[in-house]
Amino acid sequence: MLSVANIDVSYGHAKVLHNIEMQISKGEMVFITGRNGAGKTTLLKTIAGFMKPDSGTIEFEGKNIIGIPPERVALLGVRYVFQDKRVFSNLTVRENLEVAAYPVKEKITDAIEKVISIYPKIEKFLNMRAGSLSGGQRQILLIGRALIGKPKLLLIDEPTEGLAAGTINDILNVLSKMKGTFSLLIVEQNLSVVGMLADRVYMMKEGKIIKEMADKKEINNKENLEKYL
Repeated sequence: MLSVANIDVSYGHAKVLHNIEMQISKGEMVFITGRNGAGKTTLLKTIAGFMKPDSGTIEFEGKNIIGIPPERVALLGVRYVFQDKRVFSNLTVRENLEVAAYPVKEKITDAIEKVISIYPKIEKFLNMRAGSLSGGQRQILLIGRALIGKPKLLLIDEPTEGLAAGTINDILNVLSKMKGTFSLLIVEQNLSVVGMLADRVYMMKEGKIIKEMADKKEINNKENLEKYL
């Protein structure tokens, strides 16, 4: 589904990604982990079209998507969920979903049902201003907005960052319900979350992928993951 090959990315004269290669198949849940500054967010932004690489190729369903504007990449089915948990604070939850449904021409009732299917509690928040939601609820709203239309690949950046343990469980439940339905590429530093959900893991350090893990026993071993960080 997604093929990234020989990608280099720079900020000005500073190269931040070096020869990145990865593959994601249909229905896989793949995690990227590594310390702050490893280049994880830059990689997601590059795939989503917010940054243009210096070299290399990014193919989605056989189509080269380098140079395509991010809004068109999203319409192809690649949805990026930012890590800042920024919603339209002055709009209600329902209106946030309407904003996402409009460009893809999806009925708001269908959009709401999609979000309720992964997080039933949101039904009682529909008429509340999104700015009044907790950080975890905003994160779930953002994920829910990304499901509207016909997504094929979700890029989710640090979904559990800064959240309390109870809220992290809500995120875990949401991601578990999505597993196998879409392809997911998730940046995450909570190694417990990675171990519970990942089909594969890419470890990043200083702008490079230093290790790929596909063995479930290896992924479930938190100490084994930590040694690469």
